[in-house]
Amino acid sequence: MVQIGYTMMTEQAGPRELVRHVVGAEAVGFDFSVTSDHYFPWLRSQGHSPYAWSVLGAAAQATSRIPLMTYVTCPTVRYHPAVVAQKAATLQLLSEGRFRLGLGSGENLNEHVVGRGWPSVAVRLEMFEEAVTIIRELFGGGDVTRHGRHYDVDAARLWDLPDPLPPVGIAVSGPRSCALAGKLGDLVISTEPKAELLTAFDRHGGAGKPRVGQLPVCFDTDRRAAVERAHDQFRWFAGGWKVNSELPGPDSFAGATQFVTPEDVAESIPCGDDPDTFVEAVRAFTDAGFTEVALVQIGGDTQEAFLEWSARTLLPALRSGLG
Repeated sequence: MVQIGYTMMTEQAGPRELVRHVVGAEAVGFDFSVTSDHYFPWLRSQGHSPYAWSVLGAAAQATSRIPLMTYVTCPTVRYHPAVVAQKAATLQLLSEGRFRLGLGSGENLNEHVVGRGWPSVAVRLEMFEEAVTIIRELFGGGDVTRHGRHYDVDAARLWDLPDPLPPVGIAVSGPRSCALAGKLGDLVISTEPKAELLTAFDRHGGAGKPRVGQLPVCFDTDRRAAVERAHDQFRWFAGGWKVNSELPGPDSFAGATQFVTPEDVAESIPCGDDPDTFVEAVRAFTDAGFTEVALVQIGGDTQEAFLEWSARTLLPALRSGLG
């Protein structure tokens, strides 16, 4: 049976609220949780962007069962990979083995803030592979010294090393990232229900490993209000990864999506309170081969209502409708 997850969307709620929301998600029966890791929101109307790792540390202490995961952290520019390895190891210890480290090649939106510029796609993927390799080496224990093309590591060591280690997930969008995920990842991550991505992942060593998708949804008993909120806060989604990874800030996303209509958004994001619509949207992922799907409820101030509806209606519908 597919596992259904809950997303702590750091772009749309403050840190204390995010922790309260994931406590609620655990209570109503979500199978796992994921957390975005941003420096900026995509659009100003989302209104937030606290430090994800502090939120995760608090969530690890406030919950006892629900798994936690970054979805996703970029270990190349804003963070050095040696520091990411230390953060992940610490969080795995705090959560008593409930953490998975989701990694991706990043977005200009978040990485430009340290003033190093934003490399080309080819260079970013090269940096990403080197970064994941460093994290894996540090997870192996002992001292790590490495002088690579993009990163230097000088006698680094993780002194608090968890057992088991946090599984590493790799976000994919094309052939090269799928090959990397199959080779270095314990699971694969995608926001698109594309079977060809999973086929490529399997071809490079991913067969039998978990595959985690993510789906934005907008619950509201007033469907029109849901569509309007989804358009206001989530129309950035329409740009696609190749565009979204290059834009430097919320105003750029606003300009790039100025001609996206509420109807356009409603075509790709289930809105309202008809559970069958939500089930069919999740089915696109399960039919493609995903084993886990994390839902993103759009609107920071609607999470409690969404969680109540999920417990009463949505989760039972998903579990009976998807088998």
